Amino acid sequence: MTDTDRTPAAAPGEKEPFDLGTGPGRVLVWFYGVFTVAAASRSIVQMILDFDRAPLAYVLSAVAALVYGFITYSLVRGGEKARRTALVCCAAELAGVLIVGTWTLVDPSAFADATVWSDFGRDYLFIPVILPVTGMIWLRRARTA
Repeated sequence: MTDTDRTPAAAPGEKEPFDLGTGPGRVLVWFYGVFTVAAASRSIVQMILDFDRAPLAYVLSAVAALVYGFITYSLVRGGEKARRTALVCCAAELAGVLIVGTWTLVDPSAFADATVWSDFGRDYLFIPVILPVTGMIWLRRARTA
């Protein structure tokens, strides 16, 4: 085994570990990677330039970036533990998108500026609400592979 191998070989009699970053998983890795950079860049710039204007919105965007980054890392790492961790993070991400999205629709004045998850990710073509659902479907499928 070399240090570039992502997942160890299965022991005799065990099921071969599933590589999360293959097939549709590669598309998820790409999207999560792009969203990690987009959300982190947005939140860093906003926190540096206008933190006093909308601290909650900017911190939520930073939290989104951390969640996206952790899911990206888990998908690239592969293995059952990473799969379970990514599944929990996708569920937390979906909960965040639904809570913040609903909050911004019910009380638009609650946020002085938009977050990545505002209006269910409308500014990002609703990808923030579609991505965790797609991720959870892929991760559930990976468990049975």
